[in-house]
Amino acid sequence: MSKEYTVGGDGLTLANQAVTLVFINPPAAVAPPLPILRMWASQQGSATSAQQRIEAETQVTAFPTLVSATPRHLKRGDTVASLITGATNGAAGTCGINASAEGAGSKTVMFGDNFNVLNGYLWVPTPREVIELAAGDSSGFGLFLPAAAASLTNWAAGINFAEGY
Repeated sequence: MSKEYTVGGDGLTLANQAVTLVFINPPAAVAPPLPILRMWASQQGSATSAQQRIEAETQVTAFPTLVSATPRHLKRGDTVASLITGATNGAAGTCGINASAEGAGSKTVMFGDNFNVLNGYLWVPTPREVIELAAGDSSGFGLFLPAAAASLTNWAAGINFAEGY
């Protein structure tokens, strides 16, 4: 049975630049796959309608400089800690949010989208669309705004993932 976790934050103030909202890097050693179950982003810093680009992307070292965020259980009765731990450096087996610097590692866009900031962004894959992060991969996975947001305050963003199936 898989364990399910969420990593993210709210009330975030973003840097006035392209910014990784959430970044997860699978463990370097043998571990179960990490399927991505849901991703979201929204803001309450402005009541002005504006379009915002967003991307699901991978990045190889050097990784973003992040705010450490510990994965939280989605199921209250689950007491097993995630294999992923919060960290600021994006290294293997870690995750974080709200990058202050993007790092020099090249990014590969898996897919891009656009959303109105008044509505927010939500990606829930069908079973055949699930993104799976493999242990020992040389890249991490991020939810990324490729252009600075018009309003930088009061953002919320997150990724739900599982460990195994």
